[in-house]
Formats: sequence, structure tokens, C-alpha cells
Amino acid sequence: MKKEELLVGRRALLRGAALVSLATTAGCFAGNRSTPSSPPAPGPAAGAPALSRAQKPSAYRLSPLTGYGPGRSRPAAAPVRSKPILRLASRDRTMVLTFDDGPDPRFTPHILRTLRRHHVRAMFFVCGEMAVDNPDLLREMVDDGHVIGNHTWTHPQLLRLPRSGVRTEIESTSEIVRRTVGEAPLWFRAPYGAWNRSAFEIGADLGMEPLAWTTDSLDWTEPGTGRIVNNVLRGAGSGVVVLNHDAGGNRWQSVEALRIYLPRLLDDGYRFGLPRRRNS
Repeated sequence: MKKEELLVGRRALLRGAALVSLATTAGCFAGNRSTPSSPPAPGPAAGAPALSRAQKPSAYRLSPLTGYGPGRSRPAAAPVRSKPILRLASRDRTMVLTFDDGPDPRFTPHILRTLRRHHVRAMFFVCGEMAVDNPDLLREMVDDGHVIGNHTWTHPQLLRLPRSGVRTEIESTSEIVRRTVGEAPLWFRAPYGAWNRSAFEIGADLGMEPLAWTTDSLDWTEPGTGRIVNNVLRGAGSGVVVLNHDAGGNRWQSVEALRIYLPRLLDDGYRFGLPRRRNS
């Protein structure tokens, strides 16, 4: 399929996600100073690869803010929503940075270093097929106090899958994250922003809240570093959730853009935090 056809299909999905009315949550930010990318998989996804051997969670350099760390093996069931959360309640210029599709050893380490340099925590919505091959990057995320979310195993179009396929994609990813860092994800994001009842119900059954985004950096289109920077700066605001990518294509523009816009936003008085669940 030609790149132009992929972009047209993807933009249509994003327009559909944007029509969902803004949802707010009674949770708040845990402040500090401070996807989109792969083409849809044709037809129902095959079963996830065998999971790697369970590994002990590592020591934490920064205290996790949303429940990560040794603890219960399965989160309590979350409320079943009919639409994803698109922004967070905040009145103090606090934003959330999110990165989808990784981890990718070519790009994710650079993003982690930039975030560490500026003492900023973010959310990484990982794909199981990437996570299983890069467990050290998952542990590094948690060590630095970032939150790992679930972005399915193969990044499929969930609307094309039967309910059993949706469960396999989501459940397998939660399991590899749990076995790698000690606890399953508490947040879920549907690939392409394409949600359905199965995604909401299965995510909630696995203890996850659905999080979408407010501002799309459009880095997945590879528009140039300057365009990505401008998209993020224009979309900045209290409670905004920013969509970025650290995998799913050539993400050097995303790496460079973060190095530019992050210090600018900090200098403008913005802070970056992590969302708290409604029942936390």
C-alpha cells in the first residue's frame, strides 16, 4: 500500500477520534518540574509470541507516582467507560507527555535521556511485541519513574478484530509488562485512537483506564522536526495530553523535537506530571 493511502486512512481514524467529546476525570496530576504509527494489521491478529521468562523488578531511582513497583499481580477492575479520557483536570499549567509504539532501542534511550536531563516523567504506551524484545528499556522507564501503559501486542486495528482477538492483544501485553517490571499497566490506549466496546470492557476488566490525547504532535507523519515542535507548542495548555511516538517508524525527528520543545515549555512555566486514577 502506498504511503499516501496509509496517511489518508490514518487521518480518517484520527478525525473520528477527535469527534469524541472531551472527557474529564476527577483525578489529578502528580506534578514535577517539569499512536498512529504502524499500518493496520490485516485481519485478526495471530496469538502473541510466547512470553519471556519472568524477571525481578529492579531498584527504583525515582519513586514511582502511580502505583508501579512490587505489589499485586493484577489491578482491581476499573470503571467501564464509553469514551476515553482525552485530557486531565488541571489548572496549574500541568501537561502529560506520552509516547506510543515502543520501546525501540534506536530511539527510546534518547528520549529517556532527554526526560531525565530535565527531571520530567512521562507515559510510555508500549506494544507487547516490542516490549518482549527490550525488557531492559521497560525496567529503565520504571526506574526513572515513568508510567508504562498498554498499547496492544501488534498495534492492530481493534475494530477489525473479534472480541477474543482484542483480549489476546491487550491481555498478552499486560502480562509481559507485569512479568518484566513487577506490575501490570494501569492505563490503556487503543491503536489509531480507534475504540470500541470490547476495548473499554476488556481494558477495565484488566484494571486499566482508557487514555487518548488532546494534542497530536503528528510526528508519525515525519513532517520535519520544526513542524513537530510547533504542533506541540501550539497545543500546550493545562490538562493537555500530548501524543508522541518512540517507535513505529523513523523517529529521529521525534527525538530532536523533544530536545527543543521540552525546555521551551519548562521555561514558559509548564509542568509535566502523571495522571492519577479516579479511585486512587
